[in-house]
Amino acid sequence: MRKLGIIGGMSWVSTATYYDRINRIVQKRAAPMASAPLLIESLDFCQLYALREERDWQRAASVLIESAKRLEGAGAEGLIIGANSMHRLFDDVAASVNIPILHIAEYVGIAMKRAGVTSAALLGTRNVMTESFYRKRLVAHGIDLLPPNLEYVEMLDRIIYDELMVGKVTREAERTLKTIITNKAQEGASAVVLACTELDLVVDVDANVLPIFDSTRIHCEAAADWILHEEAEG
Repeated sequence: MRKLGIIGGMSWVSTATYYDRINRIVQKRAAPMASAPLLIESLDFCQLYALREERDWQRAASVLIESAKRLEGAGAEGLIIGANSMHRLFDDVAASVNIPILHIAEYVGIAMKRAGVTSAALLGTRNVMTESFYRKRLVAHGIDLLPPNLEYVEMLDRIIYDELMVGKVTREAERTLKTIITNKAQEGASAVVLACTELDLVVDVDANVLPIFDSTRIHCEAAADWILHEEAEG
């Protein structure tokens, strides 16, 4: 098995999810006593919160780059960034190390293409929903993305940052996501991408009005494939 480094770029909640899911997949595929060889650096989210100005993103880039270098120096043979929004900095981080980084949106796009999905709604933080760095990866796999609804952007930003990232799960948030997804189905989406590693806390991924592509699950599957030398081509 190959050793994977995890940059825990957002909340400790999603970092814990990555650790749990990757290990469960590896245990199921490899052996009952197997566990994944992981190096985890859980970053202080206070340094990466609510980035708006370019200088804020530059500061965040330096935090992630230093983390990537430390993980590479500690023996990681590959990396993942455990946060969708931090993939805005993917190119900067990838250029700073000599090991591969598994891009979350790339694997989401591959999964959607395999499933024959051609139109989808993208749900996540403000920068994921409104900027091109994430959307272009999915479009490259033939996915037509609905334009972001700015009212939903505000709602999701509040739920993600004020609630989910501190481990708070409410019925109101669950109802809000159900309403958003129902409306996206009426607008013509044939699937939904949960492009935030905490959104599965308030969305039933396995039973919904539309097929749900959970970026966290997909990224963990890709990570386990990589660890076990089982990567598939897109």
